[in-house]
Amino acid sequence: MFLGEYKHTVDEKGRMKMPAKFRDELGGRFVVTKGHEKCLYVYTAIEWEKERAKIMSLPKSHPGSRQYSRHFFSGADTVEMDGQGRFLIPQPLREYADFTKDVVVVGVSDRAEIWDKTKWEEYCNGMDALDCIDESLALKMAELGI
Repeated sequence: MFLGEYKHTVDEKGRMKMPAKFRDELGGRFVVTKGHEKCLYVYTAIEWEKERAKIMSLPKSHPGSRQYSRHFFSGADTVEMDGQGRFLIPQPLREYADFTKDVVVVGVSDRAEIWDKTKWEEYCNGMDALDCIDESLALKMAELGI
């Protein structure tokens, strides 16, 4: 289970250290993908499979299902931690999340989220950053159980 909030940095090569408390749970390989509010979602292999199965069970005839699937899976990548707990965040994901040097890793029970520090502070202050998935789609996905 992922809990807590941890401040970290992304180095010039796009690598960051995963919080020590999350490393055992994640194992050596895990999945990073685009999340809501321009953060990144981090899943263990088991949780990724659960999320993948849930999304794949949605009706493909529903435009919202297709749009969400494209968003979610097009940004996904399997990454590996090195012996020091570092991993490379793929460039497209760093761009999507508008990462600068400082990030915050947040535990959200079944996943971790990685936020640009400034965006996290704005979110916590009630000024949510713009999301690439509009509110109407988010409501549609809620109707479908996502």
